[in-house]
Amino acid sequence: QVQLVESGGGLVQAGGSLRLSCAASGRTFNTYAMGWFRQAPGKEREFVAAINWSGSGTYYADYVKGRFTISRNNAKNTVYLQMNSLKPEDMAVYYCAAVVSSLIKTMIYEYDYWGQGIQVTVSS
Repeated sequence: QVQLVESGGGLVQAGGSLRLSCAASGRTFNTYAMGWFRQAPGKEREFVAAINWSGSGTYYADYVKGRFTISRNNAKNTVYLQMNSLKPEDMAVYYCAAVVSSLIKTMIYEYDYWGQGIQVTVSS
């Protein structure tokens, strides 16, 4: 089992940047595929980005492609989400998620472990 803790959220102006981090417990982080999801008020949780266990493969939702970058440091048990050119519509609670897999996963039901979420607020 793994525990996930997000950090790095906050308030930023439109066009600005934030980097989210997700720290995982345990000694088998490099066996987990990782993903970022988000949920805005009144909306369903949606996929943002995912990365495979080695970091060699990534996948992005169309609405963040070219602006967000997911990466991981297996030595630090951490996955990151660099968010640039933020828009008001990016404002949401962001969640990291993990599942034991060598593949990239993009669906909510494919993930077994979730962080508590962290707020990202983008002012216009």
